[in-house]
Amino acid sequence: MQKRTYTGMDRIPRGQASETLTPGCLVLEGGAFKGLYTQGLLDAMMLEGVNLQCVIGVSAGALAGVNYVSGQIGRSARVSLTYRHDPRYVGMKAFRHSRSIVDVGFLTEERGIYEPLDRARFDRPEQRFLAVATSCETGEAVAFEKGKCGDIMLAARASATLPYLAPMVYIDGHPYLDGGCACKMPYEWALREGFEKIIVIRTREISFRKKNREDPLAEKVYRKYPRIMEKIRRMNLEANREFEEVERLHREGRLLRLAPSQPVEVSRLERDMEKLGKLYWLGYQDGMDHMDEIRAYLGIPRAGDETISEG
Repeated sequence: MQKRTYTGMDRIPRGQASETLTPGCLVLEGGAFKGLYTQGLLDAMMLEGVNLQCVIGVSAGALAGVNYVSGQIGRSARVSLTYRHDPRYVGMKAFRHSRSIVDVGFLTEERGIYEPLDRARFDRPEQRFLAVATSCETGEAVAFEKGKCGDIMLAARASATLPYLAPMVYIDGHPYLDGGCACKMPYEWALREGFEKIIVIRTREISFRKKNREDPLAEKVYRKYPRIMEKIRRMNLEANREFEEVERLHREGRLLRLAPSQPVEVSRLERDMEKLGKLYWLGYQDGMDHMDEIRAYLGIPRAGDETISEG
């Protein structure tokens, strides 16, 4: 019988991140439960006082980014590793509540979660946060920004709404799906915004490429929305293009790419809590191993003990 919660929960760090911000943009890839890697790496950054002024995320990256902006060290992982087998989050109760087998709203709404999101910290205007979703009408990626859209948590929910497994999320009367349908890593947005320092966090090893295959289900499910249908059919090709471009920009020093140092063997809806916990710690350790490189790239000194306070 599988364990319902991760056995190493008591080792996940706690605390509140420093409010000091560093110029730059953090770009977070999606990947469903592969996002535990990102959560671990972000916790390492927060513990070391590395807090970028802008965060943009796709799908699981957007959800992890919410907790990074709220400055709650370990919260993202504790929620994921505690509630993975809670039927309100993944299962029939989730489906009855949201018509989705995975109710990502459970992570952003206060429905019995033992560690509420620090909305006061999250809503601070000094730190930008954007969630990328895909418009079902145009097939294009749309970046919703905190403070400039009606409901940023609804946008984060749309960003993580998996095709086929969940209904479209409507924002201002328009339907949206997972941001990964149109954009796996919104580094191009960061470049257009003129950021000189950009850190991209991937959820798969740098050698990983997606297989190009037809998706006949897209035509059946989304035939009323031909542009999102075509985007889903071609998204693996587009993802590989993005992977190659990020590697080129990393080699040129235009951005800093961080990725798992080991092959990721966690599935999108992984049930094995120990595997999920191991992925979190891989992200955490990779973050610590690359901290000197991160600091040098951003031009910030080593953090002192004052960067966190125990919560």
